[in-house]
Amino acid sequence: MKKLGVLDDPQILRRVDRSNMLELCLKTSEFCKEAITQARRFKMPKTARVSEKLQIRYGKPKNIVIAGMGGSAIGGDLLRDWLQNRVDVPVEVCRDYYLPAYAGEETLVFVVSYSGGTEEALCALLDAVKRKCMTVAVASGGSLISFARKLHLPHMVVRGGLQPRVAVPYLFFPLAIVIEKLGLVSGIEKEFKETMRILEKLAKKNSSTVPQKRNPAKKIAWQLRSTIPVVYGFRQYRGVACRFKSELNENSKIPAKYENFPELNHNDVVGWEAAEKLTKRFTVVLIRDKDEPPEIRNRIEATEKLVLHKVAKVLEVWAVGESELARMFSVVFLGDLASVYLAILLGVDPSPVNIITAMKNEMKRKYDIVKKLEKKLNALVG
Repeated sequence: MKKLGVLDDPQILRRVDRSNMLELCLKTSEFCKEAITQARRFKMPKTARVSEKLQIRYGKPKNIVIAGMGGSAIGGDLLRDWLQNRVDVPVEVCRDYYLPAYAGEETLVFVVSYSGGTEEALCALLDAVKRKCMTVAVASGGSLISFARKLHLPHMVVRGGLQPRVAVPYLFFPLAIVIEKLGLVSGIEKEFKETMRILEKLAKKNSSTVPQKRNPAKKIAWQLRSTIPVVYGFRQYRGVACRFKSELNENSKIPAKYENFPELNHNDVVGWEAAEKLTKRFTVVLIRDKDEPPEIRNRIEATEKLVLHKVAKVLEVWAVGESELARMFSVVFLGDLASVYLAILLGVDPSPVNIITAMKNEMKRKYDIVKKLEKKLNALVG
């Protein structure tokens, strides 16, 4: 009997992936459908009465800020890139404790924390309320939802029990639907449906039962083994490249980086002039699109020709689908699965993120910011 390869052996998959991260990733289309259905029921108020002296009025914003960290911020990155040619207001992702200086009464602020306990997001929530921003909280529970309820702010409680990086559908589609409800974007349902269809097809092509020789995600994982991945994106794939890199960090437990065209041609490429004993440790992943503009295509091809011959490997990951959203999520999905398969190749359980947990505990030990914020919240509501 022929011995199965590591990624084709169900016993190895079960033994290494103890929390079933792979199966959860393969359910992404189901999570998308649930997130969309839930968000359609959300109603944006005209006013939020925080206290006798403080009211927030909700209307059409002049700018949008998504405040979050890690996996909870990726939905904002994807939203920003998807909307860049669709809406006539600026969209920014804020990964910090406080909002940018311009945020005010005409700013729509999504405060996103899947766990509901991210200290940066909780700070951003109170900062947004003090500035009378049109604030919406999105979380599975925790202090963020408790604070939002106490402040009488609109909020969405999404499905819990997942790793934040698996919960991206719940952290993207609700934001998109709120923006649609405010009249900033329209005609998105068709893209939503195609995205789910594409994800369903890709789940079948890349499931654990499909052998490596016919499984794109397994092939990517195999190519990335024993190297440091560098992911190159562009335009609507800026956040996608960041997501691909982050999944390699969190699932595969390896260092990785990402850059974007055309900026990388003005700095990053010079790094490949290093000695080959260093550059041969890297594999470059190029995100490609059949409709990529000629100036970007020319830069990708020139970069391959002039510098990338010095790296260990160059992989091209092509987006699938007709709509921009479907193509973006197709690459996100392949990156998610490839990172889990790579974790299994490396013999590490993809689910735990022990260093992140330890960091949160250390921060709480030194300075319990939630208790400090509760005092400020109580003072705010009087």
